[in-house]
Parts: sequence; structure tokens; C-alpha cells
Amino acid sequence: MKISVIGTGYVGLVTGVSLAEIGHEVICVDTNIEKIEMLKRFKSPIYEPGIEDLIRSNFEAGRLSFELNTAVNYDECEVIYLAVGTPQAEDGTADLTYINQVITDVKASSHEDKIIVTKSTVPVGTNAQIKQKLNEGSDVHFDVVSNPEFLREGSAVKDVFNPERIVLGSDNETAIKVVADINEKFDAPVIQTNFESAEIIKYASNAFLATKISYANMISNLCEATGGDIYAVTYGMGLDHRIGDKFLQAGIGYGGSCFPKDTSALTKIADKYQVDSSIVKSAMKINEQQQTKLVSYLDQIYPNVKGKKISLLGLAFKPETDDIRDAASIKVINELLKRDAEVHVFDPEAMGNIKNIFGEKITYDETVDELLQDSEAALVITEWEVIKKIDLSEFKSKMKRPLILDGRGIFLDADEDSDIEYQTIGRKGAI
Repeated sequence: MKISVIGTGYVGLVTGVSLAEIGHEVICVDTNIEKIEMLKRFKSPIYEPGIEDLIRSNFEAGRLSFELNTAVNYDECEVIYLAVGTPQAEDGTADLTYINQVITDVKASSHEDKIIVTKSTVPVGTNAQIKQKLNEGSDVHFDVVSNPEFLREGSAVKDVFNPERIVLGSDNETAIKVVADINEKFDAPVIQTNFESAEIIKYASNAFLATKISYANMISNLCEATGGDIYAVTYGMGLDHRIGDKFLQAGIGYGGSCFPKDTSALTKIADKYQVDSSIVKSAMKINEQQQTKLVSYLDQIYPNVKGKKISLLGLAFKPETDDIRDAASIKVINELLKRDAEVHVFDPEAMGNIKNIFGEKITYDETVDELLQDSEAALVITEWEVIKKIDLSEFKSKMKRPLILDGRGIFLDADEDSDIEYQTIGRKGAI
């Protein structure tokens, strides 16, 4: 089937490439000429392991192409996927500016009946509104199917070909059948429902996982206060199959493009319908506090960090991505700059994005060796493999003061090393 995917960001690009890989003819569309030119050179505008190989192979096979929105004839496509951003607005709701613009463009340039598939995360009621707007005063008939994505940054290529479920929401069974057929080769259970249920499934899933993370972090704070060990506690909890061990790791909180935005949007939707969402609001509050937890440890150790070299190991909100949206690193850096610390950072992929925010206010070290040399504290932000592989002897031999504040619990052995001062999340202070 010939398909166009509008938007070449994280969701759109992975969606387009995967649909091409299973045999469809896909045109990825964007308004950004730089992105389109990059993609035509097989360069991805996002860092995602494996994506560039799939771009090249499907482009060369003739199943995948990239075009500016002004150059696309949508009448050549039977199905159009909407995968543009719905960023968080200042009031915490989802900003639908890009969605509304795409609807206007598609409606104006379509002369044949179409199925519109919404991959973008949108508030409850949006897909019904999209269908109404498309069909108002139009001689062309549009059907709409809500098809939310559940990809994890850093493992999106794996996830897209091994989905746990495919959610399809619509008021038209024929349209659902068409989209189900498109996705048949992904070989996953298909949930067929209405617009509203599909929209809520997306928000409810992300908010639940975010709440699970914040719950583990709340318990970690209790462990610190009482002498418990969060690693023993969550291990014991996770063995209960009703709870499970996924998303139960205590640390410095969640970030990225989904959890912060979707939890906030869900509470706004609940407020609109006068539904109590205090559980999710509490999870958001705990996460905000947790993201600067390492700075609170540092304050206890150093009453004054002015002029001291403080090193951040990792910047991205999680490994295998360059995404720094709502990353703890941003808040940590801001707090350290307020204290006039000499901030040094290292990350395999995200330093360029951080530099766009902080410029020359901080130092960007190309190697772990540079980062640790003469440092007076090392703050572990992201559990990249290159960081996990640092030998403890490196901290002792290079740092001015071998002090590790571990936000991800990857150097637990340091707790047993008398030559290293060590503090991790969820254990009573050892320093």
C-alpha cells in the first residue's frame, strides 16, 4: 500500500521506516528542508540505534522516500499517517498547532477519499474533532483511526518490530480493518475500540509507568530515612508477578518526550472533566524533587562548591538516545551554576543538545578521563555502557576527591571501597 507519514521526528521516522521495511511504499513528509536533505543522505535527525541502516536499505529498495510537504501529491496515497509533534503548552496541555495545520493542508490538497491515521499523542476527543474538521464542507470523505505508539527511545527499532499490542480506535470498522491489514506483518494482538478509549490507553499507560517510577523513588526516600536498602526492597517487590520488576528502579526520576508531557496532559484532561487525578499529580511532584536529589547530597558534603570542578557522567534522560527533554541533567546543571561550581559534562551523544542550552557556561569533555581529572565530585546521571564500564580505580587515580554520587545505582561496589566516598539513591547515607 502507498502511505505518506507526515512528520519525520522520533515517531514519524520510526513509523515510516518500519512500514517500508514490511513492504509498503512510504513517503515521509516534513516542512523542514534540512531534515529532508539529511534523510536523503541516509542521515537521521534523531539518534536511534539501527535507524540509519533501515533508512538506507529501504530507500535503495525503492520503498522509502522523503519529500517536503509542498512537493507531495496526497492523492497518490491511500492512507496518511499524522506523526507531528504535540508539545506541552505553557499550561500543561498538549499543543495541537501542528496537528491543526496538517489537517488544513491535507484537506486542501485531497481530492479522493482517505484514511487518516493519528500516531501523534492527542487529548481525548481530538480524533473525533479531526474527523469533523476534515469532513466539514468537503466533497471528499475522510475516515480517521487513532493508532497510538508505544515506542521506547533507544530501543524503538526493536520495539516497532516486536509490539506488545496494536491499538486502533475509530467509529468506522472498515477503516480499522484497513489499518489492521497494514500492520498485519507486525504480528501483535490488535485492540479495536473507539476514539476515546484508544486516546486514553496511550495516556493511561505512560502515566501508570511514570507513577510506578515515582512510587519506587518515594520508597527509596523512606529507605534512606530508616536504614532500608531500596535495591533489596524493589527486588523483593518485583518477584511478585502482580507487581513485576519493570519500571521499579529507583533513581533520579523520569524524563524524555513522553512521560512528563503525557502525565501533565492527563491531569489537565482529568481536570477538564472534573475527575480526581491526584495520584498522577503526586507522581509528578515526586519526580520533580527527585531530579535534583544528587545536588541535595552534594550540599550536605560541600557547604560551598564555588570554583570546584563537579563532573556529570551522562546527560541524556536515558541511554541510547540524545534526547535531553526534561532530563535531570538540565536541572542539575542549573543548580550547580547557581552555586558557582565549575561544571564539566560528558555524554556519548547528547552534548551537542546540552550545548544549545548552556553554551560556554560549562565545559564539554570528550573523554571520561578528561571529565574525572582533578574533579571533586562525579554525579552519575545516565547509565550509558561506556559509563558503566568505568573501573573504580579510575575514580581513585584521577579525581582530586574520589566522591561518587550515583543517580542510577551502577557503581554499588564502590560502597565497599574504603578509598571512595559513595552515595546512591535509596540507601542510608554512607558519607
